[in-house]
Amino acid sequence: MEHRLSQRIVGELPILVYKRGMPVATGQIQDASRRGLFIVTDYSDVRLNQTIELAFRYPEQRGQGHRVLTAHVVRRSGAGLGVDFDGVDNDALAVAELLSWLQEQNLCSINRNTRERSH
Repeated sequence: MEHRLSQRIVGELPILVYKRGMPVATGQIQDASRRGLFIVTDYSDVRLNQTIELAFRYPEQRGQGHRVLTAHVVRRSGAGLGVDFDGVDNDALAVAELLSWLQEQNLCSINRNTRERSH
C-alpha cells in the first residue's frame, strides 16, 4: 500500500521538460500533488535527483506565457518520470493554480460523463 503525504489529482496537461535551460522533451502531466508530478514521457536521459524545469500553459491561455516549475527527478519508469518539488525554489501559488486547474478539469470530466450516462 502506498502512503502519500498529499493527495494526487489525476489530470492531463501537456508539458515541456528542460535540462540546463534547454528543451529536451515533451510529455503530459498524469497526476499531481502539492509535492510533485508524474509526467508521461518517453524521455529517459535523466538521472535520479537531477534538477529539471517544467514548462506548461493552460489551454485557455493561448496568448500568455508558460508557467515554469523546478523539480527533482525521484522516479524513472518506462511510462515516464516522477518529480518532486521539495527542496527547490518554486512559486507556491503556481503549484496551487496547477492543482486547482487539474481538479477543475477532473470535475468537468466527471460531470460530463455523468450527464452522458443519464441520457
